[in-house]
Amino acid sequence: MRALLRKAGRSRGIDAEAARLREAFRAVQMRQPSLVEEVMGRQALALLRHLDAACASADDLEQAAVSSFNQHLDAGIITSFPGLGPLTGARVLAETGDDRSRFTDASGLKAYAGAAPVTRASGKTLAVLHRRVKNQRLAAAGYIWALAALAALAALAASPGARAHYDRRKAAGDRHAAAQRNLFGRLLGCLHHCLATGQPYNEATAFPAPSEEKRSEAA
Repeated sequence: MRALLRKAGRSRGIDAEAARLREAFRAVQMRQPSLVEEVMGRQALALLRHLDAACASADDLEQAAVSSFNQHLDAGIITSFPGLGPLTGARVLAETGDDRSRFTDASGLKAYAGAAPVTRASGKTLAVLHRRVKNQRLAAAGYIWALAALAALAALAASPGARAHYDRRKAAGDRHAAAQRNLFGRLLGCLHHCLATGQPYNEATAFPAPSEEKRSEAA
């Protein structure tokens, strides 16, 4: 059980979970007639074969997508960003495209991805809301991107600047979703600049120290 849990990706509480599962599997369960159990067992094996085939197809598609993405001229710049591996990077590239004239500035890209808020005013009422009309696939990729940038996942390195930016938004009153969406917008702006200038990601430029950021904003 411990080996299976590690193979499934678990790294914490393995001993306790293995003991719990062992007791659950050893407990007396409700039974069906032997013929019914045999049929249900065959059905379960048939479903598992379908699952194995689906997993093999997904792995094959992933390898093909990563292989094609790595041949693109922008692959190196995209994967230089924290939280963006070849697969998520391929999704971002597929949804944004590689036509430099498509988005004249970062604001258009952020609005397209749903990372820019919408301001609605009526009389004395002013409301700032998250954007509902957006590219849902790009927004979903952005959720994974921002999450991976906050904490190291798999082989992806985390970004201290992204974590500090997220924490500042939370301290300012944003909820988790809003703070993560704001971080996604910040990363998108950096990506737009890097692709336009042909530069890889630079942590110090993307997330300068708070004092330097305030001076640049004042200037």
